[in-house]
Amino acid sequence: MKLKDLMEKTVLTPAAPEMTLPEDFEGVYVGDLLSRAMSRVEEGCLWLTIMNNINVIAVASLADAAAVILCEDVRLTDEALEAACSKGITVLYSSLGAYELSLAIGSLSS
Repeated sequence: MKLKDLMEKTVLTPAAPEMTLPEDFEGVYVGDLLSRAMSRVEEGCLWLTIMNNINVIAVASLADAAAVILCEDVRLTDEALEAACSKGITVLYSSLGAYELSLAIGSLSS
């Protein structure tokens, strides 16, 4: 699926202007438990969460996620933002909850 299509349906804001947006993504994982996300976030997928610390960046990097989307207007900590920028991890912000964002993503595939 195309990330730009999702961005047209919802308001997603990059955590930092220098972040490179992936063109495509291959599915979605929704969850906040880091130990669970480590085994479930797949390469090329979006990860929807409200967790905002540096460990999220580590898990996203290990999983090679397409991007992390922080829901409910949650913002990265300064430390996590610095790590995301240095590791090339794309983080997007959304005011939507995970459920609403999941519905928007699901409508792209129908």
